[in-house]
Amino acid sequence: MGRVYNFSAGPAVLPEEVLKEAADEMLDYKGTGMSVMEMSHRSKAYEEIIKTAEQDLRDLMNIPDNYKVLFLQGGASQQFAMIPMNLMKNKVADYIITGQWAKKAYQEAQIYGKANAIASSADKTFSYIPDCSDLPISEDADYVYICENNTIYGTKFKTLPNTKGKTLVADVSSCFLSEPVDVTKYGVIYGGVQKNVGPAGVVIVIIREDLITEDTLPGTPTMLKYKVHADNGSLYNTPPAYGIYICGKVFKWLKKMGGLEVMKQRNEEKAKILYDFLDESKMFKGTVRKEDRSLMNVPFVTGDEELDAKFVKEAKAAGFENLKGHRTVGGMRASIYNAMPKEGVEALVEFMKKFEAENTK
Repeated sequence: MGRVYNFSAGPAVLPEEVLKEAADEMLDYKGTGMSVMEMSHRSKAYEEIIKTAEQDLRDLMNIPDNYKVLFLQGGASQQFAMIPMNLMKNKVADYIITGQWAKKAYQEAQIYGKANAIASSADKTFSYIPDCSDLPISEDADYVYICENNTIYGTKFKTLPNTKGKTLVADVSSCFLSEPVDVTKYGVIYGGVQKNVGPAGVVIVIIREDLITEDTLPGTPTMLKYKVHADNGSLYNTPPAYGIYICGKVFKWLKKMGGLEVMKQRNEEKAKILYDFLDESKMFKGTVRKEDRSLMNVPFVTGDEELDAKFVKEAKAAGFENLKGHRTVGGMRASIYNAMPKEGVEALVEFMKKFEAENTK
């Protein structure tokens, strides 16, 4: 069995050359006589790995000097608590609910203060992004929170909300590094890396320095204080060392590919192949309002659960893995992150055409 086309939502496909390089270095990293997996996080060799990874990410995203880059653990879900613990000075925050992860973040914030759901697309199964140009932003809100790309539902904010001067916090887990981004528009931009950047176990937090203070909510554990990690260069405790090393390789790969402008063009081209087919197909339908479609996650259905199941089963047999939709939506979902080659999307569309022809009476 060779490599399959892996459409998983995360942990997800990684660039093949990154995996090959990691394999080559598995037993002996650059003459150290050991694997990065076995290496002290306090060693010279590892210090170079994490510093280079941070610098490459700063280059890719043009991260200004007044933002810290933190490599943390606990996935994006731990940030649901860490954000209010560190940022809720007035104990008020506004949340825009465009999917399951925004909803979970909102529920978590309610433990720490007054979280307001100021907009939501739950009325139509999160199949669109609400208009965020003039929302009832709370006078004393500490921040406004969004999940920028919704992995499960396949929607993406094309325009950031008007936060009326309040700090914007964004979970970008599933669109991280898929296109250029203006970091200065955010107070905090963060993402779990297991979708577009590396193996599960690392979350990257990019946070403006003025938001990093000693003044956290009472009872905040030491490990959940941004200041502790920022002051210690993400080495306060043993970091997810091997995961960060792989992320660093992916950053190098992205630079080699030409950076985020090039990735955006590639991603638009790939997504267009699939969306164009969905728009003309009689059998398969996309589930998202056109103007809000994600470039990364593409949910689609036939409208018949049995047919959906048959499709997923036959697709798997043909080498297309992880196309089953999230349990809350059903149907199918193709996640086509940076590392998914265009040929993978073209092959999927060919398979869908064939399936449609064979299953149309």
